Amino acid sequence: MKKPLHLILDRDGVINEDSDNYIRSPEEWIPIPGALEAISALTKAGYIISVATNQSGIGREYYSLETLAAIHEKMHRLVEGAGGKIDQVVFCSHLPTDNCRCRKPLPGLLEQLSRDYNVPLQHTPLIGDSLRDLQAAQSVGCHPILVLTGKGRKTLEKNALLGVPVYDDLAQATRALLAD
Repeated sequence: MKKPLHLILDRDGVINEDSDNYIRSPEEWIPIPGALEAISALTKAGYIISVATNQSGIGREYYSLETLAAIHEKMHRLVEGAGGKIDQVVFCSHLPTDNCRCRKPLPGLLEQLSRDYNVPLQHTPLIGDSLRDLQAAQSVGCHPILVLTGKGRKTLEKNALLGVPVYDDLAQATRALLAD
């Protein structure tokens, strides 16, 4: 299989530590060990890296759009400091009850990335830690990959994930992608 140029990552639980209380400030955004270096390796290998993340904390009024922008600025700064680049971040700020098309597991965020980069999603790796990440990936023909960080272990324990590659973390998933 030809190596894809595009890679999509979930944010919380894949790049940074997750919290059931939401990541509400830049200070709470803490990278998972090895994640920044993994993004750097992917960047150096020529991948366009996008982040697609549900951020219902905005809709719940736990934090503002300005705070989310500050969190993402910290993420970009730390990734760049490690030699990597995140090309685009798309997010859904809606509540689960809003029934919007952009909230994963629905494919709206992924379709937006496909339009923005004018690339098909088929076979594009999507690395996530939750069932909704994997479902969104599968709904548009992406290649879903589960990491066991964040909610990943619970996702694996509660679901039969036939054919979905599973890795300990983003660093291990990156090594596997780059070995292909």
